[in-house]
Amino acid sequence: MNCSLVAVVITCGLLVPGVVLAGRQQAPPGAPSNGTYLGGLNAGTEDLYVYTAVEVDVKGPNGMKVEGPVAVSLIRKNGQVFMTAMASGGKARFSNVPKSELTAQVVAPGYVTAKKEFEVLDRGEVKVLVDLQPMSDKEEAAADRRIAALSPKAQKDVGKALEALRANRPSDARSYLQSAERTAPESAEVEYLFGVYATQMSDAALAQSHWMKALELDPKHVSALLAVSQGLLHEHKPTEAVPYLNRAVEADPSSWRAQALLAQACLQQGEKEDAIKHAERAGELGHERAASVQPLLAQAVAQNGDKPRAIRILQDYVKTHPSDAAAVNQLARMEKPPAAAESGNAAGGKTAEVYTEATDLPVPSNWLPPDVDEKMPPVEPGAACSLEDVLQKAGDQIVELVHDVDRFTATESLVHESINKYGMASAPEKRKFDYLVSIQEVRKGYLGVTEYRNGGGAQDEFPDGVVTNGLPALVLIFHPYYSSNYEMACEGLARANGGLAWQVHFRQRPGKPNELKTYQIGVHGPSYSVGLKGRAWISADAYQILRMETDIVAPVPQIRLLAEHTAIEYGPVNFRQGNVNLWLPQSAEIYFAWRGRQVHRRHSYSNYLLFAVEDKQRIAAPKEAAAPPDVDPRDRVSPKQ
Repeated sequence: MNCSLVAVVITCGLLVPGVVLAGRQQAPPGAPSNGTYLGGLNAGTEDLYVYTAVEVDVKGPNGMKVEGPVAVSLIRKNGQVFMTAMASGGKARFSNVPKSELTAQVVAPGYVTAKKEFEVLDRGEVKVLVDLQPMSDKEEAAADRRIAALSPKAQKDVGKALEALRANRPSDARSYLQSAERTAPESAEVEYLFGVYATQMSDAALAQSHWMKALELDPKHVSALLAVSQGLLHEHKPTEAVPYLNRAVEADPSSWRAQALLAQACLQQGEKEDAIKHAERAGELGHERAASVQPLLAQAVAQNGDKPRAIRILQDYVKTHPSDAAAVNQLARMEKPPAAAESGNAAGGKTAEVYTEATDLPVPSNWLPPDVDEKMPPVEPGAACSLEDVLQKAGDQIVELVHDVDRFTATESLVHESINKYGMASAPEKRKFDYLVSIQEVRKGYLGVTEYRNGGGAQDEFPDGVVTNGLPALVLIFHPYYSSNYEMACEGLARANGGLAWQVHFRQRPGKPNELKTYQIGVHGPSYSVGLKGRAWISADAYQILRMETDIVAPVPQIRLLAEHTAIEYGPVNFRQGNVNLWLPQSAEIYFAWRGRQVHRRHSYSNYLLFAVEDKQRIAAPKEAAAPPDVDPRDRVSPKQ
């Protein structure tokens, strides 16, 4: 059986060939001799004369051993990361460290990030002892005032108001918001939406008053802080806006919108270098979602004296956003010869605004998770990440999985919820399947992934006639055959699943083939490829993929696919045969808005069985879950013809 389905979220048949990654990165002379080199910044000419070895010894409270991965970075006085290594046995050793003042920074799961300053003066060895303190279990006891915390009636009213606001029907939204306010008078979220309503009614003063009330109820309400700031910047009051923006950054350091508005505020105040810094940071955090900051960045760069770079920034932006008339005109002014351009307009005229229309205000969804590019999850500062090294080692793990496994089976549990237009979920429908996945390299450079449920396709057993398939195939984004089809960036070291992980952002490259996710209409109907973007969290010690989140790059109007979000958790499954330890999906959450339907599904997997490549006639049961006694394992892996 191949993967022809009634309506497929992910098809999983033959995949197109890719390009193998380049060889493993070579460690420079200063790489640690104990631990794993992860890359760092070139230290400059002073590194030509290196003398000293540095050993960082990491201890927990009372000298106890620290379990789990430990990342150690040496940071220069100017904030640059000299080198990062994973400690081995609680020690990280760096050779060829130059004479300098350094800070040893240690990040370990369950412990507060620790720093210790030291100085390298002479030849020999420097030993640095860093003591870690456990994190407090205390969390801020602030009440959750978000939509999900409201009563069912208030949630329904808010859902109706959101539908009206998204359709730019503010008069319809008002009555629903008033009803929600009567039910939840202390909700900052309702007050924020009242502000959006007032903006659509062109009443800026009323909008500001609602947003200020939202901040009285929740001083860390990021959307309200941004809305207040945006209004002040629109009135050219950057000095008044900056305190609110600083509060937004403190509440959510990964908000690209806060960084974008800070760039606008700095430019209005003539602080060109700070404007460039914040605009570039907005792009790092928001990727394509933050594209609207590029004209402002170009203006700041031009005013700072680098007009050629400013023109390149605008040319790249206009190429992908040709309908932005303001940017097109800005580029035309910049490209004029100096004699033909007025001095005041050569750098782009008045300060560009990042977003000013009411429709650009963040209006939260009450059922769909935020887009992966809405903000970047936090990472630990001061840890250098070598993207090439991380991709190489993660790719090795995926290659090993494909090499070692012919197929595996599991028990798949499915919970399906239909979401109505107001964001309210139906009663859940549940299904359970005997599930088999076959992963094979059919020939060099080609992988085939096929799935069976209950010995066949089980199309008729899925709710609403919509089959979700191919979740195990998503991890193949990091297989060397396919990784070159994606733009990738290592965003830093994150705390994930009780450990440390390299946080990697990926996005489908334009013009590159995409066969990992398609939607298909009917059993024999046409299929539509869908480009993906997302993040993966790759364990810092074993380079296994712990978690992946994906969104579609753009809606697909031909099939009315508006949005899709997937989040998959992976974990180790240890099989008795050959003591094989594989990282396989443990659970997956899928949300999609397609052809007028809004759906949330949760898949979970248990009772794994392994069919190894070396012996296709034997099946090994994992230690944590043997095969059910009333099912012959051979029946579980023999699909019906």
